[in-house]
Amino acid sequence: MQITRQADYAVRAMLYLSKIGPEQRASTSQIAEQKQIPPSFLAKIVSQLSVAGLLQTSRGARGGVSLARPAGEISLLDVVEAIDGPILLNECVGEHNSCEFGSACPMKPVWCDAQKELVNRLGETTFANLLETN
Repeated sequence: MQITRQADYAVRAMLYLSKIGPEQRASTSQIAEQKQIPPSFLAKIVSQLSVAGLLQTSRGARGGVSLARPAGEISLLDVVEAIDGPILLNECVGEHNSCEFGSACPMKPVWCDAQKELVNRLGETTFANLLETN
């Protein structure tokens, strides 16, 4: 499994905004330059993160982008799912159990456990945690 480039860029942008602080705003051009994100791609990402309630945007001379909540309240899971949707390691793990083998499949518990561990890890890792380790 690999997250999309768009989710990776979203994480980079959120990390940048976490680092500058909750009261500061940054322009999308500043974020794009600092985190090496194509500006047109970043505009779409900012829009999605704003709709998800993770970013605030404002226009004008004092405008820009800022975190909608403190960095300690925003997890990697929040950002990845805002961009890529729910994490699903294999289609048999989802609600619509589409595996033709059903519960007789020896791999289903492995996929379910792995997904649970990944979701838990991403959910427990906040942007404040990431700043502490950096």
